[in-house]
Amino acid sequence: MESLMPARLMLCLVASASLLACTTVAAVTKVPEDVAASLKLPAGFQISTFAKLNPASGNDVREPRFMTFGPDGHLYLASSGDNKVYMLPDRNHDGQADEIIVAAEGLNAPNSLVFAQGQMFISNQDGVVRAERKNGSGPVTKLTPIISGLPTGGHTLKTIKYGPDEHLYLNVGSSCNICTESDPLRATILRYTIDGKPAGSPDGSVSGARNAIWAQGLRNSQGMAWQPGTNDLYATNNGADMRSDTKGGAMNDELPPEHINHIEPGKHYGWPHCWGNRVTDPNFPGKPGFCSNIQPPAITLRAHSTPLGITFLDKAAFPGEYKSDAIVAMHGSWNRVQPYGYKLVRIKFKDNKPVAVEDFVTGWQTRNGAWGRPVDVVVGPDGALYVSDDRAGLVYRISYSKK
Repeated sequence: MESLMPARLMLCLVASASLLACTTVAAVTKVPEDVAASLKLPAGFQISTFAKLNPASGNDVREPRFMTFGPDGHLYLASSGDNKVYMLPDRNHDGQADEIIVAAEGLNAPNSLVFAQGQMFISNQDGVVRAERKNGSGPVTKLTPIISGLPTGGHTLKTIKYGPDEHLYLNVGSSCNICTESDPLRATILRYTIDGKPAGSPDGSVSGARNAIWAQGLRNSQGMAWQPGTNDLYATNNGADMRSDTKGGAMNDELPPEHINHIEPGKHYGWPHCWGNRVTDPNFPGKPGFCSNIQPPAITLRAHSTPLGITFLDKAAFPGEYKSDAIVAMHGSWNRVQPYGYKLVRIKFKDNKPVAVEDFVTGWQTRNGAWGRPVDVVVGPDGALYVSDDRAGLVYRISYSKK
């Protein structure tokens, strides 16, 4: 779960009348003077600071969030903390942003943006707006809502992606940790046409009527990416907090696992009753047999590590063995007794299936706390990997060169 609470806070959290746990947030530590020297990468990889934005101030969900490169080749970044979208141009190609330009403002907790068919679309917490710019460049001159009235609160931030099928995909997180939602749009991935018309999975009727729901049972799936070659959609998902493997038992730091899901239309991915390979939550079971029919994850990650952004590396200027793999940003835990995450991991694929997880960049978490929290990862037109960090207020650039 993404924290909306201040750091350096001891939390005593009640999941049910009989399930109590006291957990510690990873303390905010000072950003080191030499960021590159503080981070560990595989041999041949280098990391540098591409841009400096405002760091978090008592609220981890702010500043550099999800990113994309525009048709002009510049990096664009949503900032939910100050309701803006920034453009970060690197016109001289020296690996550092020349300046930080406000491309759009007056938004509503924007978490991401995409460019589709020459237009900019921004995901606010309550819907999607199309941003109009004079001659397709420069500051936004008009914001036109195309999707409105989405539920807010709880896991309120929305991520928008543009699929290879030329449709818009949007996550809507749950309103709670564990509950039965009254709003069917909650805990879903939605699909729309480019002009904002619902284009979800057909309902199975003769008419094939559609609402916007593409997949459900997804507590909070902010990261989405399509696998090159197959066009299969993979999404990160954050599991529930304060769970136990026994009814009324103590909270288990290692439950439930985080998911990387292969998203298919019409499928249910288990929340709030199931996790992992169709395991039933003993403290919130569904109807008998419910979990035997849900879609299990493609691969799992360690519990409460909060996977967010995901990107495939086919266009990265990395060694050949990375080309079929993906990188996931682990935003880091807030409700573990032993904090975990705060890193980038590599998802290794074989025969188009995820088969293993290994660390790619570590060092944001130290013995005393964590000075950074990676949010998103995106490959630039220069083949480098760009990483946003909403705690340190930085965007990093990762490149590879043989020594």
